[in-house]
Amino acid sequence: MKQLAPSILSADFSRLGDSVAQIEKGGAHLIHVDVMDGHFVPNISFGAAVMKSLVGKTSMPFDVHLMIENPDTYLEDFVTPQTEYISVHAEASKHLHRTIQHIKAQGVKAGVTLNPSTPLSVLDYVYEDLDLVMLMSVNPGFGGQKFIPQTIRKAKDLVKIREERGLDFKIEIDGGVNLKNIKELSEAGVEIFVAGSAVFGAEDVVQRTEEFVKLLADE
Repeated sequence: MKQLAPSILSADFSRLGDSVAQIEKGGAHLIHVDVMDGHFVPNISFGAAVMKSLVGKTSMPFDVHLMIENPDTYLEDFVTPQTEYISVHAEASKHLHRTIQHIKAQGVKAGVTLNPSTPLSVLDYVYEDLDLVMLMSVNPGFGGQKFIPQTIRKAKDLVKIREERGLDFKIEIDGGVNLKNIKELSEAGVEIFVAGSAVFGAEDVVQRTEEFVKLLADE
């Protein structure tokens, strides 16, 4: 099943609950939670308190993307009854295997995110432990960036690795996803699609979410 995970980084924070209600009404599957610390990436977003304010206000699970240094220090803060995935960056984790096990110990599915220039080979010895691999299709830190087309080839290579090893981790893509490229990304093997400004920047967020969901349902 293909899933849409709108990023609340692009939502209207003055009415966050309403924004989340709109994407839920439109049929979104996950809430993508982009957490930035101003060190690992050149921007600061929000912390666990903002995410936790949505617990019980929506039925959608949380897909937490930690773009932070020393992620192990903060993992427990993002564990809630609605947290499905917590993903950390391979580039920010000194002991990646340990961090993956730390996430799993919280009863949450573990993901690892790779920046555009980071090769898939950094995951060679942890693939078997992963529930999710997230590919950045922009350089992380800001919303609304242009999609990096080489990510399509990277996704296809990841699908081959998954098949060769007989694994079942999900493949997610984050950055520059829109109505024009989502079909090609889906055909490349991507299963979870993060869309920020392409969803929340629409005049009618419910309708835009429905458009994304319909395209994914047709795949």
